[in-house]
Amino acid sequence: MAVSLPHSPRSAARRRPPPLDPAALERLALRYVERFATSRGKLADYLARKVRERGWDAAAGIPPPDPAGVAARMAALGYVDDRGYADMKGAALGRRGYGARRIAAALQAAGLAPEDAAAALDQARADALESALRLARRKRIGPYAATRGDPRERERQLAALIRAGHDPATARRVIDAAPGDIPDPE
Repeated sequence: MAVSLPHSPRSAARRRPPPLDPAALERLALRYVERFATSRGKLADYLARKVRERGWDAAAGIPPPDPAGVAARMAALGYVDDRGYADMKGAALGRRGYGARRIAAALQAAGLAPEDAAAALDQARADALESALRLARRKRIGPYAATRGDPRERERQLAALIRAGHDPATARRVIDAAPGDIPDPE
């Protein structure tokens, strides 16, 4: 038999954090940039979500917050660097075997401006074959397969490379390589 214990008002108050005020919003932003590498767009989205979840302390007559303004202030202070974030994120995704299209989508989802993402995308395009080979090695396809697959299997492998953001020509070049014959970068 399950026994339900009455909840005290004190425990209910402990579970629900108080509404945010400007100082609390600044503390949340500082804590977030302290723990995570982020972009201004991601920080603004996080702060807007926190305001939605916790509410805003309008009793003091304080106007509603501007999460984008707080994120811009964090960037002005040097706590957020969109270009550095783009370079770091692009390099990390490239090391995992993702192509330029997938990297561009991830950077756009992070709220980065095209000029901040440009250098990372240029690097991803320059390293396209190496990145595709990393994915092929991880999935044991193309030149890293034990045997050459049948046409249907090769089409599935090609689709995997294209889904990872590689252009069809690079993906086809990797898939068409014989097992053990790693293509040279041009």
